Amino acid sequence: MKKDYYEILGVDKSADAAAIKKAYRKKAIEFHPDKNPGDKEAEEKFKEAAEAYEVLSDADKKAKYDQYGHAAFDGGFGGGGGFGGGHMNMDDIFSQFGDIFGGAFGGGGGFGGFGGGGGQRRVKGANLRIKVKLTIEDIANGVEKKIKVKRKVQAQGVTYKTCPTCNGSGQVTKIANTVFGRMQTASPCGACHGSGQIMDHKPAGADADGLILNEETVSIKIPAGVSEGMQLKVSGKGNEAPGKNNVPGDLLVVIEELEHETLKREGENLHYDLYISFAEAALGGSKEIDAVNGRVRIKLEEGIQSGKILRLKGKGLPSLNSYGNGDLLVHVNVWTPKKLTKEQRAFFESMKEDENFQPAPSKSEKSFFEKVKEMFS
Repeated sequence: MKKDYYEILGVDKSADAAAIKKAYRKKAIEFHPDKNPGDKEAEEKFKEAAEAYEVLSDADKKAKYDQYGHAAFDGGFGGGGGFGGGHMNMDDIFSQFGDIFGGAFGGGGGFGGFGGGGGQRRVKGANLRIKVKLTIEDIANGVEKKIKVKRKVQAQGVTYKTCPTCNGSGQVTKIANTVFGRMQTASPCGACHGSGQIMDHKPAGADADGLILNEETVSIKIPAGVSEGMQLKVSGKGNEAPGKNNVPGDLLVVIEELEHETLKREGENLHYDLYISFAEAALGGSKEIDAVNGRVRIKLEEGIQSGKILRLKGKGLPSLNSYGNGDLLVHVNVWTPKKLTKEQRAFFESMKEDENFQPAPSKSEKSFFEKVKEMFS
């Protein structure tokens, strides 16, 4: 069972943003990899603290966590772009929170050179974005997709050497005379982009950064309940970056829903238009209709009215955060024939004034506008 985020940082639920940030910085420095080399337990605590801070420092995520606990982020990807309570990795931690460490570790360079204080840094490759088309059935059950992705990787045989411009430091220092005296500033080296290395040998076919385009099959696990436009992240499957020990970018997976032939989605609910004849409406009976995982049989009561909505509980789509399933709403439409035979016309002519055929809605019958209001409330 996952630890409570407030307990990890050593703060209570009433702590404000400043207190949460201060507590995280204290924990991050205590368990920083530079201070605890080779200590796996310290590394895990460092990651736990970053995960807790990532949630509690965000007002929306904090509110969800306070209400639902860890279940608020059990959807796995959590909508893409962020850790969302998932397992953190060092590259993401230092790229997102490195500035919090200040000058505690080598001017903010931190683990592997990340951080906000300059110095040699590891360069992250560019992210890639792809669209994945899903059916209603895929969304209902969750699915694993194997996608071919073209990504840039370092060419075999490429080598690097220390950047002569910055002597491997990753930064250059400039001194300028100002009205306040001589000012010294440091900025990332333009020759090596702050990595401290430049390419020494470029293999045939590689680009100016020593990278080649490679096609790779990536397996993507998509949880049940995702929706159109949602973005999932597969860490480390984007383009690689030039240089030694640099970090590959991420693969961002954008969800695209394929339209179902008969089912229409509205959040976690599904809608189905059922057309029945005059005879079926008058006599009642049963009908078989499409549901998300096959077909289901529903009962029609005698004298069912057009516009009636039958709600099948739990037959909709699952919640991404595991809060149960939506419903399947069946909209009954009585089909009026456009052409009648001589005998049929004679029958209906004889029934026009029949008391049993006169509209007589009871008070319990809801109007169209009441049904629409109820559906959207």
